[in-house]
Amino acid sequence: MKVLHLDSGIFLEQSVSRQVSQNIVNKLKEKQDITLVHRDLVANPVPHLAADELLAEEKPLIDELVKELLDADTLVIGAPMYNFTIPTQLKAWFDRVLQAGVTFKYTEQGPQGLVNDKKVYIASGRGGIYSQGEAQAMDHQESYLKQVLAFIGITDVTIIRAEGMNMGDEPRQQGFKEAEQEIETI
Repeated sequence: MKVLHLDSGIFLEQSVSRQVSQNIVNKLKEKQDITLVHRDLVANPVPHLAADELLAEEKPLIDELVKELLDADTLVIGAPMYNFTIPTQLKAWFDRVLQAGVTFKYTEQGPQGLVNDKKVYIASGRGGIYSQGEAQAMDHQESYLKQVLAFIGITDVTIIRAEGMNMGDEPRQQGFKEAEQEIETI
């Protein structure tokens, strides 16, 4: 199985999403042999998309990122919530791989995803609780990820969430415990 592992947490050593995404990768390794491509979008950032790159004939970075996506059977995306959405580093990656005619196409019935038969695990790290209650309306992180992945045809998405990380020791421990329990079911 080919796994594409993306990390986008800016706190390299303390990142909750990095810890959870690595635990997901470790669980996948326990289950079967994998070929792993790890792309750290913080240590080796993808620049923000510019018009000249998008309009260029030659698109080496876009081609490389799209190939990694298309070659993968499974994606593990470490995606913390920053200001109610995903990090800009991860958004820059999506800006490259959402390519009309390659990962989606427009039809008379609307857009159609061209990236099919992939499994995605999202390692979601959150300082507060956004999966329920009034704060749920502020979740533009997990909802965005599910929508953008579905747009290119990926609908088999499992979110492994560690939230409440900045609410004290007990909620933090509970958040990690719940994430680990979900990882065990992979």
